[in-house]
Amino acid sequence: MLRRRLLLAAPAVLAAPAVQAQGAWPSRPVRIINPYAPGGTSDIVVRFLAVGLERTFGQPFIVENRPGAGGAVGTAQVAAAAPDGYTLLVTNTGPLAVSVSMTPPPAYDPQRSFAYITMFGGAPILCAVKGEGPIRTMADYKAAAARGRDAVSFGSSGVGSVGHLAGMLWAQEAGVELLHVPFRGAADAEQSIIGNSTTSLWNTVGAHTGGLQGGSIRGLAVTSEARISSVPTVPTIVEAGFPGSVASNWFLLAGPAGLSAEIVGRLRTHLSTAMAEPAARERWANIGMVALGDPTPSEIAGFVAREAARWAPVVRAAGPA
Repeated sequence: MLRRRLLLAAPAVLAAPAVQAQGAWPSRPVRIINPYAPGGTSDIVVRFLAVGLERTFGQPFIVENRPGAGGAVGTAQVAAAAPDGYTLLVTNTGPLAVSVSMTPPPAYDPQRSFAYITMFGGAPILCAVKGEGPIRTMADYKAAAARGRDAVSFGSSGVGSVGHLAGMLWAQEAGVELLHVPFRGAADAEQSIIGNSTTSLWNTVGAHTGGLQGGSIRGLAVTSEARISSVPTVPTIVEAGFPGSVASNWFLLAGPAGLSAEIVGRLRTHLSTAMAEPAARERWANIGMVALGDPTPSEIAGFVAREAARWAPVVRAAGPA
């Protein structure tokens, strides 16, 4: 498994002058498809990085949110796009390592449909409830869920998202049943808690730091082995007594299969430099991201395959929703 450390990731120094990259690409704007709604961690990551990409390559890098089916809709659009470098994808564990085990499977093959470019890092999943509610610990949460089938509901960013699967993984370890309520994005899942429509959420921690800091939601645990610096008061799932529920949602940049090695290399070179900036380290730490090394494109493909194998039995046990 790829080594974790604090992530060094972000755009190039914003003060650097804009320089048109040499060569034919890019000669026009580049689209980056985010297969999730605005406001989630994928959105935070890609919009931050797009600033540096624009300055380095001298063309707009336009983020387009295409949510649906737990990220599979937007991911499939990129798989079907021309491999000319003008359609890229920021995606994560759900579309690449979870959806492939669902029925029906997505309209792409993670091992054949994409040219992997770089890994941004991973983010643990947060379990949270309403800030002023009676549930204050994971022990309280388990006790509430033990009162009966579907006594506790939880929102996520969609069916097949890592939040969905992390919630079900914990329920299996705790010996309880939870009612999953899928949403189109992190913001909707959080608002559902605040509005008392759902009991809780399981979703990437970085998408909810504002709600945690403001007190509208309460973090019960993060699915990591060590505490996250952006939310240091939230205990880990291990501290809460559930070591089998450690999980991470990882993020990467890809393009359609057939994308030229030259374009892949130029993007990797830019992002490698960008990820070493001090401002980037601080930004990524603030949203709870941890590093997963700097794997090559082929190593990323192998990592995705191993993650798919890891999540397959959880997907089967979780069922369709």
